[in-house]
Amino acid sequence: MPELEPRSSGREPTSAPPVRVLLVGPSLDILGGQAIQAARLLEQFRAVPGIQADFLPVNPRLPGPLAALQRVKYVRTIVTSIAYLVSLLARVPRHDVIHAFSASYYSYLLAPLPALVIGKLYGKRTLLNYHSGEADDDLANWRSAVPTMRRFADVIVAPSGYLVDVFARHGLEAVSIFNFVDLARLPYRERREPAPVFLSNRNLEPLYNVGCILEAFALIQAELPEARLIVAGDGAQRAMLEGRARELGLRGVEFLGRVPPAEMGALYDRADIYLNSPNIDNMPGSIIEAYAAGLPVVTTDAGGIPYIVRHDETGLMVPSGDSDGMAAAALRLIREPGLAARLAGTAREECLSRYVWPAVEAEWLALYRQLASRKPVAAGSDSPANA
Repeated sequence: MPELEPRSSGREPTSAPPVRVLLVGPSLDILGGQAIQAARLLEQFRAVPGIQADFLPVNPRLPGPLAALQRVKYVRTIVTSIAYLVSLLARVPRHDVIHAFSASYYSYLLAPLPALVIGKLYGKRTLLNYHSGEADDDLANWRSAVPTMRRFADVIVAPSGYLVDVFARHGLEAVSIFNFVDLARLPYRERREPAPVFLSNRNLEPLYNVGCILEAFALIQAELPEARLIVAGDGAQRAMLEGRARELGLRGVEFLGRVPPAEMGALYDRADIYLNSPNIDNMPGSIIEAYAAGLPVVTTDAGGIPYIVRHDETGLMVPSGDSDGMAAAALRLIREPGLAARLAGTAREECLSRYVWPAVEAEWLALYRQLASRKPVAAGSDSPANA
């Protein structure tokens, strides 16, 4: 991982010119991990001396009557892409570092790749911040992705050691800097004797397999009739999942739909156990938010989750798709004295040491400065980011 410069304070000397960074990613109109992390970085960097941070959304809102075009299927993709490219051409020249957030497949081609290419055309330093748990399949089957990343990204940053390992398998070096949580928006509560109130807050899309949680909750409720489940999130499977809950005869299930990040802390506080059952994942921010809020975690072991959850230390892990195992683990948290408090306590300590802004600020600052100064960013296993 990167051999970054000294981390003691991370603050730029007042006499040095500021590093001008353009964050390019989805706005919170597209609610997801990339948008949330981009918003958090922008908020933090605007308070850091020596950094001038700005944000360019890949999904710009068109002004006036043109906004109507973004409500027309297919047309909205064309007009939004044109507006995005025009914004890039206008704003990239004013910055030193172009920090592009990336998902996989077509999303990579439509959003971060144009930012990287235009950045290079203007002679800027470019940073690809890759967040998708589908990276292995993406890099294996979209052959154009690897050479374009190698050519147009000066450095690839991933939020987990898992993705660093995936990139290495495809011949690409990556740097690991963790996602971080906003503690001010996450009320902490100790759950010594957790009530059977469960939370799921992943988008209702096939890869997150929220249906597994419903199957597990049916088994839980068969033993604990008073159990309740809060389902926050929206997506293509919402109607199907609501129908499945009725088929299973579940009671006390709330489908809340899309919940803004500012309101998520209250949901963590309402629940006593966090459930997560994806089939594909990277480093879910919801798990480290649960850590911060004091919620014991039961999760499947998809993708990069074993890199941030240690079974029986910071949470309980079961195989992907194992609803029986998820139910048994959840019941264990309720029935085994001291287990929930032990797991949640260890998880919160880990969160406070690794997944908060003070833990990652110096790494971002060092990386930006190395890029702006034209110094190479070398890979090395001794990086504090991957310790």
